Amino acid sequence: MASEWSAVFSPVLIPAILIALALLLWIVWDVLDKRCATYAAILQFPGPPVWPLIGTMYNTRGLDAAKTFEAFRYWTNLYGGSYRMWFNSRLFGINITQCELAEPFFSGGRNTDKSLLYRFLHPFVGVGLLNSAGSKWLQRRRILTPTFHFNILNGFHRAFCEETEKLAARIDTRGKGTTAVEVDLPAAMSQLTLNTICETSMGVKLDTLDGAVEYREGIYKAGEMLLNRAVRPWLYVDWTYRLFGYMRQFQRLLKPLHIFTSAIITQRRELFAQGKLNDLSTTEEPIDDDQYLYGGSSGAKKRYAMLDTLLAAEMRGLIDADGIREEVDTFTFEGHDTTGSALVFIFLTLSWEPAIQERLYQELHELHTERSTGDGHLSPNDLSSLKFFDRVVKECFRLWPPVAFISRQVTDEIVLPDGRSIPRGAIANLHIFDLHRDPQQFPDPDRFDPDRFLPEVAEKRNPYAYVPFSAGQRNCIGQKYALLEIKTVVAYLVLRYRVLPVTKRTEIRFIADLVLRASTPLKVRFEKRSVSEPHRSTTGSCTRSVLSY
Repeated sequence: MASEWSAVFSPVLIPAILIALALLLWIVWDVLDKRCATYAAILQFPGPPVWPLIGTMYNTRGLDAAKTFEAFRYWTNLYGGSYRMWFNSRLFGINITQCELAEPFFSGGRNTDKSLLYRFLHPFVGVGLLNSAGSKWLQRRRILTPTFHFNILNGFHRAFCEETEKLAARIDTRGKGTTAVEVDLPAAMSQLTLNTICETSMGVKLDTLDGAVEYREGIYKAGEMLLNRAVRPWLYVDWTYRLFGYMRQFQRLLKPLHIFTSAIITQRRELFAQGKLNDLSTTEEPIDDDQYLYGGSSGAKKRYAMLDTLLAAEMRGLIDADGIREEVDTFTFEGHDTTGSALVFIFLTLSWEPAIQERLYQELHELHTERSTGDGHLSPNDLSSLKFFDRVVKECFRLWPPVAFISRQVTDEIVLPDGRSIPRGAIANLHIFDLHRDPQQFPDPDRFDPDRFLPEVAEKRNPYAYVPFSAGQRNCIGQKYALLEIKTVVAYLVLRYRVLPVTKRTEIRFIADLVLRASTPLKVRFEKRSVSEPHRSTTGSCTRSVLSY
C-alpha cells in the first residue's frame, strides 16, 4: 500500500497537481473578476477581444519599439479613436486619442497623478517633478517655478545663440568646397541641446565634463529597456523584472548616466560653497531680476542656473541631496532630449516644405534687416513678434509632438458626457500623437498647414485638441525655455542656410520611446545662403558633404 501511495505522489506528479490547482484557481478568479462593475464599465469602450486569463495582452506579443508605435496607430484607426485594454481588474487601461476623453485629465485638479508606468523611471530620474505627486510635487514646483521667470530665460538667450553659432561653424568647416552639407539631425541637435541645458540650467560648461557622448547613447538604450517593460505586463512586478535579469542590466546601463549628472552637481556645489555664485540662500523669491542675470555689484555677468535654486533650497532645508539629484537627472534628460527631438522634426519639415521655408525666411530676413544686432541673431522679443514663425513651430509641434504619449492614473471615476465612465484604477494613456491628428479637430490632419493656428481658426477648436506641452496643473514647466531655444536655433540657421531634403517623409519609421524618435536616419542638407541671391530656388542637385557627430 505504501508503495502505491508513493507512486501516485511521486516527485513528478506533485508539481503537475500544484500547477493544475493553481490554473483552476486562476480560471475561477478570472471568471469572478469579469463580473465586477469595473469590467462592465471598461467594455463600454471598443477594443480587441478579451481572452480568458490573459485579456487583451496577446496583442503585445512580439512587439519591438517600431512595431509598438505602428500598433498604436493601427488600433486607433481600427477602433475609430480611443480604445480599451484589459488584463484584470488591477491592470487595465484606456488609450485616449480624442480631446473629449482627454479633457478631464487636463482640466481641474483631479486625476493628475502619473500612472504606474512612470514607476519604471524611478531608477533613472528618481521621484522628482516629472513623476511625483501630491505635496512633494507641489513643493518641487514651487521651488523651481522662479527659475523660469521670463527675465532669466532672456538671460539664457545668449547661451542658445553661442551653441547655435558653434553648430553653424561645424557645418561651415565641413562644407568648404561643397555646395551643401549633409547633417545627421538627431546627433547634431542632441549635442546642441545637451550643451545648452548643462550651461543654462546646471551652470556647467559641457566641455569641462567627461561622458556627454555616453550619456546621450545611454538615454537611447534606457528608452528601449523601458518600452520593453511597458509592453510586457509580466515584467511590471519588480521581482519578475529582477528574475529575468533586466534589473541588473538596467542599473548597469544607468551607472554612467548618474556619474555624468553627479559630476554636474559636484562642480556647481563647489562653486556655491566657495561663494562664487549669487547668494540666494536666504531668500524665498528673487529681490531683483538683475541679480539673476548679473551676480554681485561688480557688474560681472554670471548666468543664473536652475541648479543654483536647488542648492539655495537645500540651504533652507526645503530639499535634500537626493532631491537635488532627482531634479538634475530629470531636467538634464527632459530639458535636452525633448527639445532636441523638436528641432529634428522642425528642420525635416522645413526641408519637405520649401514654400513654407521661403516664406519663413522672408519674414525672418525682413525683421533681421530692420533690427540687426550684428551677430545674426534676433532678440527674444523679436522672436515672439513673428506671427508666421510662431504658426510654423506650432504646426510642427502638432504633427511631431516631442512627447508623443503621457499616462495618468484614474484616482477618481470619470463620467463622460455620453454616459460612459472611466473607472477608478484605470491607466489612462493619452496619445498626444493621435490627439493632434483627430480629423474632427484638424481636417486632413497629415497635411502641413500653419494657418490652422490663425487666431480665428484656433478659437473654434477644443482647447485640449493641441497639447504638445501637456496642459493644466501638470503642464511642462519648461515650455517657455524650450520655445525660446527652438526659435533661436531655427531663426539663425534658416537665415544662414537653405534646408534641403535628404530623408523623405515616407522613409521614416517611428519607434515608441521616451520622446519621438525614428529607427531610420533623419538627415537634411544645409546649403549656405547667398546674400546677393535671397530668392534662390530651394530645388536642384548639390554636392554632399556628410556632417556627423
